[in-house]
Amino acid sequence: MKETISMNWLNGMSFETEVNGHKLYLDASLENNGKNIGPRPKLLMLVALGGCTGMDVVSLLKKMRVDFDSFSISVEGDIREDHPKAFTKMKVIFSLKGNDIPLEKVQKAVDLSKDKYCGVHDVYRKAMDVEFELRIN
Repeated sequence: MKETISMNWLNGMSFETEVNGHKLYLDASLENNGKNIGPRPKLLMLVALGGCTGMDVVSLLKKMRVDFDSFSISVEGDIREDHPKAFTKMKVIFSLKGNDIPLEKVQKAVDLSKDKYCGVHDVYRKAMDVEFELRIN
């Protein structure tokens, strides 16, 4: 199986692409000669990890019949100071709110995403330390 995207340069530092039928614009900040019409590419790495594992966890919790009122994900990334300014570590923080949420089932869903299903995490963990934290209120 192979996935391919195409990107078109617009002007300055701006690019346009289409992913799954959705247009996405990437750009640099004003300070870096961009027009700020879209996010910076590096931060989309955090989005990819959060989205991939988040969709896994929600799907698994539904299959386990775990109800929750709200679910949010924060992804933090540490970036090295020298070039290339790559991520050296990421931390995914899952926050769930609800009544009588079974910690062991949520932890199992997170572990399954981390160890078996999330392809983004599978790539990232080979390049850097990736931590997962679970918060249930």
